[in-house]
Amino acid sequence: MVFGEANEFVEILRGAIPVYALFFLPLLIILSPLDPVLGAHEFAVYRVQQYDLQGTAYGCRSAAMNVEARTLQSGSYSRRGVLARITELTLTKYHEIISQMAGGLIILFPHNLLSLSNNEIQHILELEKSILEEETSVPIYFAVETPEIRRIYEEIEVSANNVDKQPTTEAILSSITMNGFQFVVGASQPKALSDVQVTNVWGKLHGHGIEEQLPSIVIVAHYDAFGVAPALSYGADSNGSGVAALIELARLFFLLYSSSQTHAKFNLVFLLSGAGKFNYQGAKKWIEDNLETSESGLLQDAVFTLCLDSLGSGDELYLHVSKPPKDGSPGGKFLQELKAVSASVYPKLKFDMVHKKINLAEDVLAWEHERFSIRRLPAFTLSHLSSHKHFSRNTILDTRDKVDVGALSRNVKVIAEALAGFMFNLSNHNSTEIFTNSLDVQQGFITAWLDFLTFQPRGAQMFLENGKNEIISSVEQVFSEYLKEVKVSHVKPDKRDPEFVFYNANKAKLSAYSVKPALFDLFVLAGIAIYLLAFFFALQNFSWLLNLYRGLLVGFKKGKQS
Repeated sequence: MVFGEANEFVEILRGAIPVYALFFLPLLIILSPLDPVLGAHEFAVYRVQQYDLQGTAYGCRSAAMNVEARTLQSGSYSRRGVLARITELTLTKYHEIISQMAGGLIILFPHNLLSLSNNEIQHILELEKSILEEETSVPIYFAVETPEIRRIYEEIEVSANNVDKQPTTEAILSSITMNGFQFVVGASQPKALSDVQVTNVWGKLHGHGIEEQLPSIVIVAHYDAFGVAPALSYGADSNGSGVAALIELARLFFLLYSSSQTHAKFNLVFLLSGAGKFNYQGAKKWIEDNLETSESGLLQDAVFTLCLDSLGSGDELYLHVSKPPKDGSPGGKFLQELKAVSASVYPKLKFDMVHKKINLAEDVLAWEHERFSIRRLPAFTLSHLSSHKHFSRNTILDTRDKVDVGALSRNVKVIAEALAGFMFNLSNHNSTEIFTNSLDVQQGFITAWLDFLTFQPRGAQMFLENGKNEIISSVEQVFSEYLKEVKVSHVKPDKRDPEFVFYNANKAKLSAYSVKPALFDLFVLAGIAIYLLAFFFALQNFSWLLNLYRGLLVGFKKGKQS
C-alpha cells in the first residue's frame, strides 16, 4: 500500500517539472546577495568632450557602460570600469587604462576645488590636455566626489583590489564571498547633433555726425567656455571676464555718448561671438556676413578690432598682435594710449605687446583677432595671459573663484580710458581721467554679470539644449538697453562638409549596483546543477533508494536487538 502510493507520487513528479522547480526557487532567492533596490546608487556624471573640427575627431566616442568596478590599484583594467580620483590619475596610468581597453573610466574630482594645491592644479591641467589630444573609444566620465560615492570607492578598493593581489586559491575563495559593484550608464551611442546653430549677438553706438561717413571701432568677446567636459566648463576667466568687460564697456560708452559734449566721432560696434573655443566660428561667420553684404562698410571702415580674452586676474596686461601696428596708425596710436594709461593711472600694472605671426598650418587659431587679421583687418587681443598656450584657457578649473573682480575692473578702466583717449586724441593722461564719478567703472555691475555667467556651464554644446539659452536672452536684453540696432545672427555648419560637429550625451546618470562577482554566479550555478542532478537521480531510483533504506533500517534494528 505504502509503496504503491510512493510509485504514484514518483510518476506525478516525473511529469510535472514546474512542481519540483519550486524546490530550488527559494534557494535562488536566499542566495541573492542584496535587495536590488537597497543595492543601487545613482550619480550624475559628465562625459568628456566629443566633437569634430576641420574633419578631425576629438575626445570620447562612446557613452554606454555596463562593467565591473575597479580602482587604480587593480592590476588589470581590461573590460572593467575604473573609478579614479583625478589627483591620483597619472598620465602613465591614464594611457595604461586606455591601452588595455577598459570598459569605462570614471574620474572623481573634489567638490571644493579651492582645496587643491598648486601641484595638483598643474597635474589636472596636464591631464585635461592629454585626454583631449586624441580620440578614444573608452567611455570617460567625470563626477563630483560626494560622501556616498567616496564610500563606494573605499568598498571597491578594499574588496576587489585585495583579491587581485592575493594568491590564486585565496583570490578564488575571496571572489566567492565578497561584494562588488557594477557600473551602468544606460546611454545610447552618441549621435551628431543636427540643425546646429551658433549664435552671435551684436549692436552699435552711433558716433556724432553722419554714421556712414564715420570710422568704426569693433569690440569683440566670445562667450563660450571650454574644458575636458562641456557640462563642467564654466570659463570664469576665459572668457566670462571678457564678456563682463565688454558689457561694462557698452554701458560706459552709452553714458559717454549720451552727452553731446562727449559724443565722439566714432561708431562703436560690440560683438559677442559664439563657438570661440572651436576656432572662433562665430567671429568667422560674422566677418564673412559683414564683408559680403550691404553693411560691408562696417568692417572696411573699422580702424581696428579689439578682442577681449581672459582679463580677470594678475597685474599684467598684454596686447597680442599678428603684425605690430605702425607708428601713427590707428592701431599704433591706441597702443600708445594703453601704455600711457597704464603708466599714469596704474603704475603697478605691467603692460606689453606680444607679437605672434598667424600659423596657418595649425588647426586652431591662437587668438580671436587672427580671424580679422587673416582678412587683412587691423585687430588685436587684450589679455592678462602672455601666451595663447596657457592651460587656464581650457579647463574645468576655470571657476568663479579664479577671477579677481578688482583686477578685472582695473583692466576695464584701462581699456575705456585708452579708447576714449584715442577717439578724443588726448595725448597726456597724467591728470586726465574721463571715466570718473558718474562715469566710473561699476565693480558691482561687473560682479553681477560675472556671477550670472558662471552660474551655469557654458560649453558651446550646452547652448544648443532646451531652446533659447538664458545667457543669450540676457545679453540681448542688456544690449537693447545700451545699444542701437541690436541683431542676432546664427552660424550653421555646412551639411556636406561641416567645419565643426557637436554630439549629444554630454550628461548622464551612473547607476552603481552592489553585486556578487561573476565567479559567485558560476559557483551558485554549479551548486544548483549538483542539487538538480541529485534530485533527478533520487526520482529515477526512488525504489532502489527505498529498498536500500529499508535494508539499512532492518540491519540497524537487528544489531540493536543482539
